[in-house]
Amino acid sequence: MTAESAPLTGVSAPLNGRRAQAMRNDQVILDAARAVFLRDPGAPIAAVAQQAGVGISALYRRYTGKEELLRSLCADGLRRYIAVAESCLADEADPWLSFARFLTGLVDQDVHSLTVRLAGTFTPTDELHRLAEDANKLAGRLWRRASTAHAIRADFQLNDLPMLLEQMAAIHGGDDGRTWELRRRYLALLLDSLRPEAAQSRLPGSPPSDAELGARWQPR
Repeated sequence: MTAESAPLTGVSAPLNGRRAQAMRNDQVILDAARAVFLRDPGAPIAAVAQQAGVGISALYRRYTGKEELLRSLCADGLRRYIAVAESCLADEADPWLSFARFLTGLVDQDVHSLTVRLAGTFTPTDELHRLAEDANKLAGRLWRRASTAHAIRADFQLNDLPMLLEQMAAIHGGDDGRTWELRRRYLALLLDSLRPEAAQSRLPGSPPSDAELGARWQPR
């Protein structure tokens, strides 16, 4: 995933040339798949090969089909989420700043665009369920730390978080630069609204349940 993952416990042996090239090729395919499927979840796998600049046979040597590629793409997104959360949890300085940096990191990584566009388009695996559980536990730790410190409004719950981040993922400008600028603008408004002093009235209704959030990933 990203460089901001868990601390290394030892020195890893350098990858040999073939393995390093295979990892680079795989990342090229995942990056291409992300671009293609976020643009059109119904696109054929051949469009990914074209975007990546590889032959379709080379892609099929790595992935058995579109379903496996979608799973790998979402697993990569969850690992990005986990890396951001672990990095923010390692910062013990200020609960609010850690929580704000967490949300900012997730918006910058654009993790929740995968949920908005791909939820329900494939069958999740046990690995994806495990990664999602790990991600949720880490988010819960950051939320509880901020909540215990009274750094966020009392009626903001953990299950509110995915819905807010999906709203950020729905923002698009004319190009990547404008999209990033707009998302940062509305993220600033969102962060201000989460502060206790912003709570002029209680939020209506209740946050989504675990079942409601999970149901979106069931194949349509």
